[in-house]
Amino acid sequence: MDLQREFFACLALKHTPGVGAKVWRELFTVYPSAYDAVQDAASWHDRELSSRAQARACAREVWREKAETEFREARRLDMDVVTWFDPRFPASLKEIPDPPALLYVRGDTTLLGNPGVAVVGARECTRLGLETAGKISAQLSRIGITVISGLALGIDRQAHLGGLKGVGSSIAVLGCGLDVDYPQGNRDVRRELYGKGLVVSEFAPGMEPRGRHFPVRNRLISGLSLGVLVAEAAHNSGSLITARLAGEQGKDVFAVPGPLGQPTFTGCHRLIKQGAALVESASDIVEILRFDFARELAEVPDPDPDAEDTGVDVARAVVKKKKASAVPDGGGERKPRKRPPLAEREAMVLSAEESRIMDLLNAADKMHIDALGRELGWDSATVSRVLLILEMRGAVSQLPGMWYLAREE
Repeated sequence: MDLQREFFACLALKHTPGVGAKVWRELFTVYPSAYDAVQDAASWHDRELSSRAQARACAREVWREKAETEFREARRLDMDVVTWFDPRFPASLKEIPDPPALLYVRGDTTLLGNPGVAVVGARECTRLGLETAGKISAQLSRIGITVISGLALGIDRQAHLGGLKGVGSSIAVLGCGLDVDYPQGNRDVRRELYGKGLVVSEFAPGMEPRGRHFPVRNRLISGLSLGVLVAEAAHNSGSLITARLAGEQGKDVFAVPGPLGQPTFTGCHRLIKQGAALVESASDIVEILRFDFARELAEVPDPDPDAEDTGVDVARAVVKKKKASAVPDGGGERKPRKRPPLAEREAMVLSAEESRIMDLLNAADKMHIDALGRELGWDSATVSRVLLILEMRGAVSQLPGMWYLAREE
């Protein structure tokens, strides 16, 4: 297979208007390569693989300018790319409802085939949270389990540092281009990941971090993992989105309990009430995962409860409070913020999908996620994805039982 030709074909699909994960996933079950799929675009509709408009758009090469721009920039930066039909592409991501067609990677790509556990949590966190995340991550990595996180400051940073201490190592999934230096406070961790871990992004070179990227990033963190551990999170933490996505993908969710009355652990306590497993060590996680993933963990020994764990790396930990960033990070915690004023929400630049959902929610007191799907004619994965983005932007609120409403002043 011509890797560069395949890469360009995946970019063609990525930049064809209206063609997304649902379509290319269907195409990849029929065609032996992305290149063959693009070459036969005129036949998609007749073969019931896409709408007529999608097939026509791809056949007319409306994608060419954007695809060529991204292709040239990736080549200029000598980026390594893993496409769908590449043997390195992780099988676990092919199973999620909205998989990527390609990944930009730097580091040890063999880690993509390794059993992994996501460890996520707050940016503004306690020493207890850092201690626990570092300890459990080091325990998991020591027995060969890869620690996956989002390279945010705080808990994510400590998870990567713990993972890098063992043979399992660590994978960081970015909400920006692979070449973008974000967050700058984690440059040292990123350098270590390049050397003995892995950094992954599905975003184009040069793509800056934006609020809507992080829920998208989070689905890959959970998708690459056998389960997700939330080490510390408040009730409004973006880490809870990762946990929710893990549940929707059929993955196990774990949470670390914290002191009663500690605000940054209220999200963990909520997850435990909703059925997440309460864990205090890597042994708790491995014991639960073996029920569902015995084959994947067949070569993984049980953690040694007597092994010495250094926990938090005090010299490199980031515990200090930081002002809320202009860029929200779905993998990290931030100070509680007020809901956007009505005028601010009305001024939001919404995509066509976001606008359709907001129109329905603004016309009703509240709507269930299933009712939204029926009204819009969308599959559940699409509805969930758009609602997650709107929730992160402060435009909607989720109520118990998967009911949603438009936020008011």
